[in-house]
Amino acid sequence: MACSPLEQFAIIPLIPIHIGNFYLSFTNSSLFMPSTISPVLLLVHSVTLNGGHLVPNAWQSFVEIIYDFVLNLINEQISGPSSMKQRFFPLIFVTFTFLLFSNLIGMIPYSFTVTSHFIITLGLSLSLFIGITIVGSQTHGLHFFSFLLPQGVPLPLAPFLVLLELISYRFRALSLGIRLFANMMAGHSLVKILSGFAWTMLSMGGIMYLAHLAPFLIVFALTGSESGVAILQAYVFTILICIYPNDAINLH
Repeated sequence: MACSPLEQFAIIPLIPIHIGNFYLSFTNSSLFMPSTISPVLLLVHSVTLNGGHLVPNAWQSFVEIIYDFVLNLINEQISGPSSMKQRFFPLIFVTFTFLLFSNLIGMIPYSFTVTSHFIITLGLSLSLFIGITIVGSQTHGLHFFSFLLPQGVPLPLAPFLVLLELISYRFRALSLGIRLFANMMAGHSLVKILSGFAWTMLSMGGIMYLAHLAPFLIVFALTGSESGVAILQAYVFTILICIYPNDAINLH
């Protein structure tokens, strides 16, 4: 019996927990989220302990590459003094590393891609959106909401434009979560479908045994492409959460 390509996204309870009407079970998704970020943070802590090595080893060089990448991204996308930029660095660094390794670990067979679930990507984007809004409100007070009404707008159009800008602003969190979830789910599903097709041709034997090489080559190429998409989606998500606080601080 053929397996559905969507089975890889199934939430499986590992430790069932029911408290009244609440379902708080520890699932495979709950397992992979801390399993993804904890080793990375431990690696960062270990290589930076006591200031690191003067001549960096391979692990320290790897951490420094990610650190410099995120730092340069923040410096390029967020305007203002360095002290303001540094406030966002820990959040953006942890977010990028979590998304990057969650996406890449999901490429390993029989693992689980936590970013392929909309509730996770939406929860992440919504929490960041709320936090950025709070920072903007604390920085500018009520003047923060002036971005809803650009200068020079005719008064009769003001109510409609404010409503339109408000809807657009709120949809930032939704679009951020949908973009990541949709790309990861679609890519993984396509790899699964083509892998199943190639395995079916292989199991038929005969002349089809030789014909299976074509779909297998396509699967290998698509797997490499999907790995690139996994890195790209982490980058896109991160660069957007750099742009949004910049807009909130500088009211762009």
